Amino acid sequence: MSVTSPARPHGPAHPRRRDRAQALRVTAAVVIGLVMVLPLFWMVLVAFSPLADLHTTQLRFWPSAPTLDNFRRVFRLPVGTWAMNSTVITCLVVLLTVSCNLLAGYAFAKLRFRGRNALFLLLLSTMTVPVQVLMVPQFKLVSALGLFGSFWAVIVPASSTAFGVFLARQFMLGIPDEIIEAARMDGAGQLRTFLTVVLPLCKPLIAVLSLLTFLYQWNDFAWPLTVLKDQRLYTLAVGMQFVNGQYTADYGAIMALALLSVLPMVVLFLCFQKYFVQGFARSGIK
Repeated sequence: MSVTSPARPHGPAHPRRRDRAQALRVTAAVVIGLVMVLPLFWMVLVAFSPLADLHTTQLRFWPSAPTLDNFRRVFRLPVGTWAMNSTVITCLVVLLTVSCNLLAGYAFAKLRFRGRNALFLLLLSTMTVPVQVLMVPQFKLVSALGLFGSFWAVIVPASSTAFGVFLARQFMLGIPDEIIEAARMDGAGQLRTFLTVVLPLCKPLIAVLSLLTFLYQWNDFAWPLTVLKDQRLYTLAVGMQFVNGQYTADYGAIMALALLSVLPMVVLFLCFQKYFVQGFARSGIK
């Protein structure tokens, strides 16, 4: 006589196991978040600390007497002019770069032409070339065009990026071809199809490209320092070098200027974080 064992329930995973996994994910997210926020917190701490706190070996997690003296020393420099220069250059670079990347991404994703895949692979291969290697030919190019010493020497070389084209192509591959074919059957040309059909669907992509371009260009230091010879045309990133003394570094003023430089990027990311996440998710990049 055989004895059959009772059947085991085939329900969902044990609640305790799910709770442990959830607690582990939350703990990991909190730890990673603290690691990411710590440099920003330390920058704020030093920016509002008096000089006495910066010349002591005692570890402090809050200024002994919060002060604005560091910001006062910063504003003795032409910070307003540098900020305006950074804003003008960055906005023009974002406008040109996003436009070129969207057009190129649309061509690689939805147009059929000979050598498309080979040309796209060649474009991707340029991402392996270090930026420092490109500085010499770029310098010769802007000098030959008569752009050296002007804003356009910074703007023109940044008018398109291989990663931006790649991101735009990956996003537009997810747009159904039937929508584009329907527009063409209604008599729309390539440019009208792109402007009226494809572009309205690319809001998350535009937010991602704009934010990434803004972050890179706003923080760019080496190239503007190379091609901008007039100090009145310097950006905030380049102007930050004037805060350093010849023999000593004024860390309070440096952190104050860095905080002023970081604030626009933080505000921009907070405003567009929803589109930022959607853009990467719909582009298929993990």
